[in-house]
Amino acid sequence: MKTILTTLLTTVFCFQFLLAQTTKINVIDNPVDWVNPLMGTDSHHSLSNGNTYPAIATPWGMNFWTPQTGKMGDGWAYTYDATKIKGFKQTHQPSPWMNDYGQFSIMPVTGKKVFKEEERESWFSHKAEIVTPYYYSVYLADYDVTTEITPTDRAARFRFTFPETDNAYVVIDAFDRGSYVKIIPEENKIIGYTTRNSGGVPENFKNYFVIKFDKKFTITNTFSDAELSESLVSKSNHAGAIIGFKTSKGEKVNAKVASSFISYEQAERNLKEIGNNDFDALKELGKSNWNKELSKIKVEGGTADQFKTFYSCLYRSLLFPRKFFEYDENGNVVHYSPYNGEVLPGYMFTDTGFWDTFRSLFPFLNFMYPEMSAQMQEGLVNAYKESGWLPEWASPGLRNIMVGNNSASVVSDAYLKIGNNYKYDIEKLYEALIHGANNAGPMTAVGRAGAAYYKKLGYVPFDIGINESAARTLEYAYDDFSIYQLAKSLNKPKKEIMLYKNRSLNYKKLFDPASKLMRGKSEKGEFRTPFSPFDWGGDFTEGNSWHYSWSVFHDMQGLVDLMGGNDQFVAQLDQVFSLPPIFGDKYYGGVIHEIREMQIANMGQYAHGNQPIQHMTYLYNYAGQPWKSQYWVRETMNRMYLPTPDGYCGDEDNGQTSAWYVFSAMGFYSVAPATDEYVIGAPLFKKITLNLENGNEIIINAPENSNENRYIKNMTFNGKEYTKNYLNYSELMKGAIINIEMDKVPNKNRGINKEDFPYSLSNEK
Repeated sequence: MKTILTTLLTTVFCFQFLLAQTTKINVIDNPVDWVNPLMGTDSHHSLSNGNTYPAIATPWGMNFWTPQTGKMGDGWAYTYDATKIKGFKQTHQPSPWMNDYGQFSIMPVTGKKVFKEEERESWFSHKAEIVTPYYYSVYLADYDVTTEITPTDRAARFRFTFPETDNAYVVIDAFDRGSYVKIIPEENKIIGYTTRNSGGVPENFKNYFVIKFDKKFTITNTFSDAELSESLVSKSNHAGAIIGFKTSKGEKVNAKVASSFISYEQAERNLKEIGNNDFDALKELGKSNWNKELSKIKVEGGTADQFKTFYSCLYRSLLFPRKFFEYDENGNVVHYSPYNGEVLPGYMFTDTGFWDTFRSLFPFLNFMYPEMSAQMQEGLVNAYKESGWLPEWASPGLRNIMVGNNSASVVSDAYLKIGNNYKYDIEKLYEALIHGANNAGPMTAVGRAGAAYYKKLGYVPFDIGINESAARTLEYAYDDFSIYQLAKSLNKPKKEIMLYKNRSLNYKKLFDPASKLMRGKSEKGEFRTPFSPFDWGGDFTEGNSWHYSWSVFHDMQGLVDLMGGNDQFVAQLDQVFSLPPIFGDKYYGGVIHEIREMQIANMGQYAHGNQPIQHMTYLYNYAGQPWKSQYWVRETMNRMYLPTPDGYCGDEDNGQTSAWYVFSAMGFYSVAPATDEYVIGAPLFKKITLNLENGNEIIINAPENSNENRYIKNMTFNGKEYTKNYLNYSELMKGAIINIEMDKVPNKNRGINKEDFPYSLSNEK
């Protein structure tokens, strides 16, 4: 009987799984209901399935909240396989590798008065956990308490449902490395600050917080490190507070919390974001806010898993870079500068790394959320004024990680797309780009490391003490192209325009005709020997030559020519998928998680879990075989993304990997930001409606779309036959109806002529 029952349950499970994979859903309401914030949370230091945490937040909110399962200071703040919660943390963490800053936690307990993390943690189950972008709820089994959270941009409401007890407590943990708390019983209030950070902050950095309860305190304690005290104030390395009261069975105790990087007074001001809304009203506002943003893209005719994956990825695309500004007593936008420590007027955004996000996240925001993107550009103006440089990785200030000078792409693509509709100081940003393009910065990840060599030789040599030199060279060349495009738009002197155009061809200096791949070069002009295109690191960044050789976003025709023509180019692309996933790891001294993620994905050398190669599936469009892009883009979406805790194939990286999916599901992708084009793949859904901020609408119809029908047979754009392998941004912004006939066999006569190929610099006349 047991065997029969097990077989029956297995059959039911398999049937349900198959339904999720195959049954089509036509139309949905409330897209936020399809978001799974737990997607990507089943990750560890050795293997990333996203390296995300459930961000309970508003779109681009200044403060996020998350349940904390990891120890204080652990970048893996929440992991899906954890069984205990230590607190509910206000977080600003962009990734576990960057870690957190300005964090503190709140934790209800009952019975014994405990405050240390390892003593206060409680067992929990995902079966008693509700996770949405705007609302979180969990049952803490050891205390018989349910905790609920719903946020605003800079504040949040908590609601604790307690059992009947004389010993109900809430622990406020301001964390270590210098913190302060003060209990104000007559106001049912606690104030404090935390200084804990992971770098990138000025000397005077603090995150000030205020917490107000709707129940009078009958117990008040503070703690300093491991010592509990009757004092109402604690200032120490590790400060915190415990307040308590008697509760009846099922009694709900509410708390309002807000924080500020400016002052206690500003934190109180930020608390007013809650207004007169009780918990449920604020929760509904949060739901409405997310639905408003997510509904700008309406998809129809997909499986349940596709809907979930799409809207989960769209949610992740709308979190970073986060707002790092506040509103003063007069309603003016102000910010605490993470660069010089002053309180200054204007916008500021942070927690993004351009090495990741220049590729698709920022182009996506320019396309669908230009008003927010324009504010981000204003923030970059302020970052330059306050630090003397544009950040390449900000969290919250300048951080010394990754390579390239990709602020050039972020600035240029934004202005070329939205600059005519929004006013910000583009001349100051252009000045910043020129400064960053020609100077080594105060750290190797700011400005251009090896700038003098790059300007003299046209590349960064591998033997001058600067690592990952080939990756830097290739990215600098593309960044020069971005500056060239912006310089033309701003009518800069012809000599200046031509300087950056010519420098953008520097990628050719690293092309090795023997291997038909990119290869590091010495100061004397000799290729690195020995050379293996499978070796990770060394001359490349978190990848190998097979990954980085395609980093010529702006001039694929030039790369095609170097490789010997379309057939040779396609053959090299094909090898990426046909080669075994072998690797060399000597540079790292072991297998880093990015290597492991490529190895286990079973897609050859294609390493979608990391950024350098994510555009590569679209490159067949440049050589007359667009059907192969259609195949591999769909294959990547199907195999590398799931709406589950292990749903990503590597680091999600602040919206970049998610935005790739969102773009690709729409049927096109920004291979070369700072151009007017998106390269076509094939849409994932039967119908997609894009509601543009300018009031226009793009409708993409593909009624025959299915898992088998992944190829474009025919396509019309506003009623006219369309054979090109790209779409123009400028035409899309006018509104469009795109009809696509999908088929299960590739159309090898469509998109094969040179005039159908996307932009390449070498084709400029």
